[in-house]
Amino acid sequence: MFGYRVPAPDQAMLISGGKRGLSGAPFRVVTGHGTFVLPVFRKVRFLTLAMCEAEVAETCVTKQGIALTVRAVIAFKVGNDTESIVNAGQRFLSDQDQMSVLTGRIFAGHLRAIIGSMTVEEIVTERQKLATEVLDTSKAEMAKIGLIVDSLQIQSIDDGDTGYIAAMSAPHRAAIQRQAQIAQAQAAQAAAEAEQESARQQAEYARQTAVVKAQYNAEVDQAQAQAAQAGPLAQAHAQQEVLAAQTELAQRAAELRQQQLVAEIVKPAEAEAERIRVVALAEAERMKIQAEAAASHDRVALDRMLIDQLPQIVKEAAGGLAGANVNVLNGTDGLGEIAAGLVSQGLTILDSVRQGLGTQGMGTQQGRADRSGERPGLEPGE
Repeated sequence: MFGYRVPAPDQAMLISGGKRGLSGAPFRVVTGHGTFVLPVFRKVRFLTLAMCEAEVAETCVTKQGIALTVRAVIAFKVGNDTESIVNAGQRFLSDQDQMSVLTGRIFAGHLRAIIGSMTVEEIVTERQKLATEVLDTSKAEMAKIGLIVDSLQIQSIDDGDTGYIAAMSAPHRAAIQRQAQIAQAQAAQAAAEAEQESARQQAEYARQTAVVKAQYNAEVDQAQAQAAQAGPLAQAHAQQEVLAAQTELAQRAAELRQQQLVAEIVKPAEAEAERIRVVALAEAERMKIQAEAAASHDRVALDRMLIDQLPQIVKEAAGGLAGANVNVLNGTDGLGEIAAGLVSQGLTILDSVRQGLGTQGMGTQQGRADRSGERPGLEPGE
């Protein structure tokens, strides 16, 4: 719209030619919004509210009389309030670049004043204190011209060719260098120790690896050896079992053969020997009976007949014993018992026969007597 003006966000619009501004200012201040301005009758100018920068490079003398070249940077701007805009507009509206020049000169003066009251050591070691004091002393003066300082940075402090600062820093440099050397030596020692530890660990790892590998190889060799011996060992065990079975079979065959030999040879021989002994005993008994029969005249014929029959009876019994498969439990003693039993049986048979024959003889004699007795009786009858 014709005649309507709007300032930029970082500008203040100053309108002159109409009613006066705040506190009798020759212009009105408009910020943040637009307004209608009558052409020809009103005049509009713009004042920057943006951040500005001023550099200072000033040679200052310290409390010790040592000249120092101080470089600083000041960041400032026009204040946002109407009073600061009016003050700055009245001073810098026609040439706003002068704000940086004037600000640099103001701070240069304050730097000289404050540095003159400090030592080099204080300036070097307490730069922030220096900046704070300069800001505090210049704040009221800057406010009068409508400017505010956002920051002050001391960039460098140089003593030129005097070497004071270098001398002042020499002990610190020496200490730092010493500490650096110590740190470097410690680092080198730590590096050497770390390298040695790494080498030791590598050697230990290699040793453990070799041990494990050797154990593994030994286990593999042992397994292979066992696998290779498994077949022969199994065959040997099988042969050993076969030999054991054959040995047991041979033992059983030998025992069986021994039993067969005993049954076929020993027992018949023992039976034959016993038969011969029984025959001998019978013969002896016969001779005894003959002797006894000789003592008895009446029974000589009977005893002789019995004696003649007794060897035949015993012989028949012994013959039956020889053909029998008799299991003798007590060896020779058992055979003797059997032979004695046969003789005893023979004698018992002989006694029975004697008794029978004796009874019969007595009857015969009695008959003979009766018959002889009858004969005399007959004689008279005849």
